[in-house]
Amino acid sequence: MKLNADLSQRAVVNSNNVDWVASPAPGVWRKPLERDGDEVARLTSIVRYDAGCSFPEHEHGGGEEFFVLEGTFEDEFGVYPKGTYVKNPVGTKHSPRSNNGCILWVKLRHMHPDDQQSVVINTVEGPWENTLFPGVQICRLDRFLTTDTFLLKWSPGATYAFHRHSGGEEIFVLEGTLQDELGVYPAGTWTRNPDGSFHKPFSPDGCLILAKIGHLPT
Repeated sequence: MKLNADLSQRAVVNSNNVDWVASPAPGVWRKPLERDGDEVARLTSIVRYDAGCSFPEHEHGGGEEFFVLEGTFEDEFGVYPKGTYVKNPVGTKHSPRSNNGCILWVKLRHMHPDDQQSVVINTVEGPWENTLFPGVQICRLDRFLTTDTFLLKWSPGATYAFHRHSGGEEIFVLEGTLQDELGVYPAGTWTRNPDGSFHKPFSPDGCLILAKIGHLPT
């Protein structure tokens, strides 16, 4: 199955307009945003666990990243409340579940095999740093080679500089609304801007975004 699978092309999906699709595990649902493959696939999606549901133990053949959007996610290694970012490197495995239910942003099978650093960050606790742009703060999550993953918090009226994406950019809007000259992106919107693209984003009312840059083919 292919969905927004061409990484050289821009893609925009408002996940609020995507229907939930059942996974192989009862009570676990998905909203695919991009996909290249069948059940084992390079995949970016929103995943929902109904209360008390679980997914069988599985190995991350190409790594996994997730961000807890709502509720609490769990596995044999920890408990991850809303606002937690987790990176599970290539070759790791776990048996995920959610006792009370949760919703996640999930990215699979996209990591470099040498990227073996596990990461768990509760972003509710920060740390937040000021950027060069007034009203925009950053919470750094992960870095490997050319790839950076972070949160950006925009105060109302904040504007980021016009910039070009060397290695591309991927954004998921967590709160508020982000805008640029190409469109308006409310909470729940996922965008992918390919290598060499450019824009000047801003947020009239403020927003919080999860961003990954430098990871797309050049």
